[in-house]
Amino acid sequence: MNITVEPYGKIGDKEVNQYKLKNDNGMEVAFINYGCIITSILAPDKDGRFENIVLGYESLQEYERDTYFLGAVVGRIAGRIKGAAFELDGKQYTLAKNDGANHLHGGVKGYNRVVWAAEAIEESEAVGVKFTHISPDGDEGYPGELKLAVSYLLNNDNEFSITYSGTADQKTIVNLTNHSYFNLSGNFKRDILNHKLTIAADHFLELDGELIPTGALASVDGTVFDFREGRLIKSGSESRDSQISIAGGGYDHPFLLNKEKADEILLTDEESGRTLTISTDEAGVVLYTGNQIDETSRFFEVPSKRYHGLCLETQGLPDAINQPAFPTWVIQAGEEYKSTTTYRFETLR
Repeated sequence: MNITVEPYGKIGDKEVNQYKLKNDNGMEVAFINYGCIITSILAPDKDGRFENIVLGYESLQEYERDTYFLGAVVGRIAGRIKGAAFELDGKQYTLAKNDGANHLHGGVKGYNRVVWAAEAIEESEAVGVKFTHISPDGDEGYPGELKLAVSYLLNNDNEFSITYSGTADQKTIVNLTNHSYFNLSGNFKRDILNHKLTIAADHFLELDGELIPTGALASVDGTVFDFREGRLIKSGSESRDSQISIAGGGYDHPFLLNKEKADEILLTDEESGRTLTISTDEAGVVLYTGNQIDETSRFFEVPSKRYHGLCLETQGLPDAINQPAFPTWVIQAGEEYKSTTTYRFETLR
């Protein structure tokens, strides 16, 4: 296993580097310290061909202009906050409105727009990089100085893990995720409509017209949101379900995970033979199927299109600060926030 580092450009006076982790099987994960953005993941198909399975761009300038949060760590809060405001201990906090009247993925300059400090991690069983950043009190409207660390690790079992941790000097809210768009076909040869997805979740969150949870925890029984035994993505996008229509002809929905299962999420592309298994200690996952991707841009050399990739954003439930029944995002002063998600890449046998 090894790590390589090479210059990727500059933002202002800050150097941006690209880091590549490679294990003994030939699998490679590349990322930059701008937004902790994962720029590519090279994984083998059933015939042993290594191809990229996440959407990305060719240059730093494209990532600076990006509006899809491709591959980035997003926060201080992932997802939407209704009305771009919340109350904590009787005090009202106002956040940036960067999604209509609402707040999305940390605001105008969330963690996806930050150049993070980085240091290599070399362990006996894994290699990786630890990113750190101090988010000041009042950053995008959030209370408390938050000291953050995000660690990326790759091992020889073709497992890539992300661990988020942080402590604040006062009571605040935290909910981070990674916003990679997966496409297991390899080098984006096909869209993700024929990917099969399994999610161990009995319930999903109903959304309103602004894609904010209504607070209703809906049963997946008898709906296109029932992924417990696996279903093709197109079975939802082709349906007339009102929740699918609200999201623009696909999924953009949070699921409450059943925690009795270690591997809660399985994504499969039968044609390439690639599989992705995700395990997490988070309460939920947001499935977004690229319904709003603009067809006038490009990912690397490939013209973009709707359903070009899908996100599986492991996180706390969206708008939880305004939904008392949801698991809390709140941490106390000095309390550690910590979360780990592991991605295991395999092929069908």
